[in-house]
Amino acid sequence: MTELYNQVADKDGITKAPGFLQGNVVRSFENKVNSDPDHPYIFNISSVGTHEKLLKAELRVFKWKALSSPERHHFCRVDVYKISDSASRPWRVNLIASRYLSLHFHGWEMFNVTLTISKWVGDNNTNHGFLVTYTLPNGEVIDEEHLGSKKHQPKTRRSYLVIHSDDGRRGIPNSTIIHPNLKNTDSSVMPSKPQYSMQPLAHRYPRAVDRLKTRHGRETQIQNEPDPPCKRKPMYVDFEEIGWDGWIIFPKGYNAYFCKGTCPFPLGQDMGATNHATVQSIMYILKLNKEVEKPCCVPNKLNSINLLYFDEEENVVLKQYNDMIAESCGCL
Repeated sequence: MTELYNQVADKDGITKAPGFLQGNVVRSFENKVNSDPDHPYIFNISSVGTHEKLLKAELRVFKWKALSSPERHHFCRVDVYKISDSASRPWRVNLIASRYLSLHFHGWEMFNVTLTISKWVGDNNTNHGFLVTYTLPNGEVIDEEHLGSKKHQPKTRRSYLVIHSDDGRRGIPNSTIIHPNLKNTDSSVMPSKPQYSMQPLAHRYPRAVDRLKTRHGRETQIQNEPDPPCKRKPMYVDFEEIGWDGWIIFPKGYNAYFCKGTCPFPLGQDMGATNHATVQSIMYILKLNKEVEKPCCVPNKLNSINLLYFDEEENVVLKQYNDMIAESCGCL
């Protein structure tokens, strides 16, 4: 998961490879329920919401080099079964993936289990786990001891499940980052705000100024704003300082920036103002509506960051959060 994080984000979590991830959430599940070699691989995937669009699920198994190789055999068949009923022995199973590997192969193998996981997400009661077997060409099942006992495998070599999904929260208003230990919440993001046409209306300002000067038959003085104009300023967020370092793995913090300054009349093109702000500024300065206020200095372009964190089940999750960094500011 750390390697995946480094592929999509820089040291501050800023997205450097847009579109690399399938969806916006990647979860990693360890085989925590059972670690005894006499039991199947079982993963608690209850944290995957039924509203999410499941894109891909991979079962990753580490195959050890055979400790002793049976004579005349150089390959074994690796079979992955979905356990349909674990109430009785032998278990009722369905074969979902199979391939041949060298007995001397040493490393990770990935099996696509998307269809099975999609059914389990819809009905977790059918999740009885996976069974992985190693069989010689003559039909003899290889004992686990020949491949290194699962029971004594280091934690970094135990099987795990990786699920790619899209939680559909990118475009839903008022969705925010929530600490994963809080119940009945969803760690999601604020969506992109609607974009106004950025065709400038600055060339219309002379008419607005003339209208202001001649309104009610008297000339009105336009006061220059004393404060500096709207600009982007640094705002470093240290996750330790705000108490989030206990669940966020990477990054340790990031520069979110913020916008500060005034939006003086008339709004120049360097103000990054929208057409709406241009009209609002004219309405405000002409006092045509007492409820209309000056345009505000706010972010008009936002960028995403990626967080690698532990969820409430202590699974490792990589999620891309939109609208976390103010790339530029403007008057809106």
